[in-house]
Amino acid sequence: MTKSIVDMVESQVIASIGNSNSDSYSNLIETAINSYSNMIFIMKGDLLTVPDQIVRLKDAGKTVFVHMDFIGGLANNKDGIRYVARKWRPDGIITTKSQFIPLAKDEGLITIQRSFLIDYNAFDRTVAMHHTLRPDAIEVLPAIIPRVIHELTERVDLPIIAGGLIKEKQEILDALAAGALATSVGNPLLWDVGI
Repeated sequence: MTKSIVDMVESQVIASIGNSNSDSYSNLIETAINSYSNMIFIMKGDLLTVPDQIVRLKDAGKTVFVHMDFIGGLANNKDGIRYVARKWRPDGIITTKSQFIPLAKDEGLITIQRSFLIDYNAFDRTVAMHHTLRPDAIEVLPAIIPRVIHELTERVDLPIIAGGLIKEKQEILDALAAGALATSVGNPLLWDVGI
C-alpha cells in the first residue's frame, strides 16, 4: 500500500526547485537538502541532471516529486512514466496532463494533479477530474487565492497543495488557513519558515 501524501507532509512548506540555470540549480538542491522542507518538487531539468538530483535529495531523507511536464528529453507518454518510475524512482510526480495520473498510479507513484484556477470553468474541470482520475492530491495555482482554495476543499476530498506567486510568509499562512495541506514555494528564503 502506498503511503498517503498527507502522512508524507511534515513541513507544510514544500521546496519547489524551478530555476534551470545549472550553477544556481545545484545551489538550490543543496539549500533544499539543508532546509526544513521534507518534500521537494523538482520542477525542471533534463535526462542527465534529474536522476542525480533525486538520489541526492532522497539520500538526505527528502520526499521527491518530479514535474513530468518540464523534464527535457523525456517522452510525455506511458513509456516516459514507466522509465521515471522504474529507473529514477521518485516518490511521485506532478503533472497538468490528466492522462498521466492513471499511468503513474499503475507504476506505484504518488500523483499530484496541477491545476491552474483561472476561472470557474477551470475550477469545475478540477472538481470533475478529482472524481474520475483520483490523483493523490491537487496542486492549485496561484496559491494566493484563499477563498477559492476554501471552496475547492469543500467540493473535493483530496489534499490541496497551494503553489505559485507566494512572496511572503503571510501568504503561506493564508493558504493553509483556507484549508491547503501544504504550499509549494519557489523562494528558498521561505523554505525554512518551519510550519
